[in-house]
Amino acid sequence: MKEYSFEKLEVWQLAKKFVIRIYKASNKFPDSEKYCIVNQLRRAAISIPNNIAEGSGRVSGKDKANYTQIAFGSLMECLNLIIISHELNFIDDKKTQILRNDIEILSRKLSNLRRAQLSCTPKPLNP
Repeated sequence: MKEYSFEKLEVWQLAKKFVIRIYKASNKFPDSEKYCIVNQLRRAAISIPNNIAEGSGRVSGKDKANYTQIAFGSLMECLNLIIISHELNFIDDKKTQILRNDIEILSRKLSNLRRAQLSCTPKPLNP
């Protein structure tokens, strides 16, 4: 079976694992949050590896970097929802710390990936 380029990226692999953690953590949320925080948190989390994968199919470094930036935005959305969920006692201290650590690692790796993608973008010629 063919392995696509994004599957080889450590940041994609970590983002995929983060999604699994989010799904497991949100399984314990109150039923009343199923269509609110749970849905929003899961959608934001799955958006991270999805955008890394979609960006890998683009040709220019600038286009790739745009999708990486969207993934970063989704990661920050997850952080916001995790903070709120923790304050509502939906996520305990230990799980919150684990998820925040994941976010810290992913944010660095996404920033590095975006920087590398932009460095591959050709500079415009001076007239």
